[in-house]
Amino acid sequence: MITKVCVYPGTFDPVHYGHIDIVKRALNVFENVIVAIAENPKKKPLFSIDERVDMFRESIKEFSDRVIVESFEGLLINFMRKYNTKIIVRGVRLFTDFEYELQIAMTNYNLDKVETFFLMPSQELIHISSSIVKDVALHHGDLSKMVHPYVEKKLREKFKV
Repeated sequence: MITKVCVYPGTFDPVHYGHIDIVKRALNVFENVIVAIAENPKKKPLFSIDERVDMFRESIKEFSDRVIVESFEGLLINFMRKYNTKIIVRGVRLFTDFEYELQIAMTNYNLDKVETFFLMPSQELIHISSSIVKDVALHHGDLSKMVHPYVEKKLREKFKV
């Protein structure tokens, strides 16, 4: 099966420039990227699913003709059937990321022959994680090089800073 569509799943709590970089890189390979935002209550997200979808959409407006942002619950492979694709794109920053992502990739392959492409963010973004973004926001730090201005505004509102 040859596809022009990939799915980029995650919790994205919140979306940051590393995530956006992965979307841009995926658009160099695929015609369309479906950003699949997981409900994932196990992670106890700071932002609701609707807020996360909204922030991601706002952050990628310039690519909105090629990127779709949607939420999903349950198994990712079930969500992917809606778009008739078996391609996942995942960002990996560190070796520890890769260990975890490899387990998930092998599970998805065994469940439904889904292939996973691992992409690294740009060197200047590789250190950013959603946890770090939230910590910097909580402590009134400069977020301008980490997140889109809209996301920064939402973080400031959430932390009332």
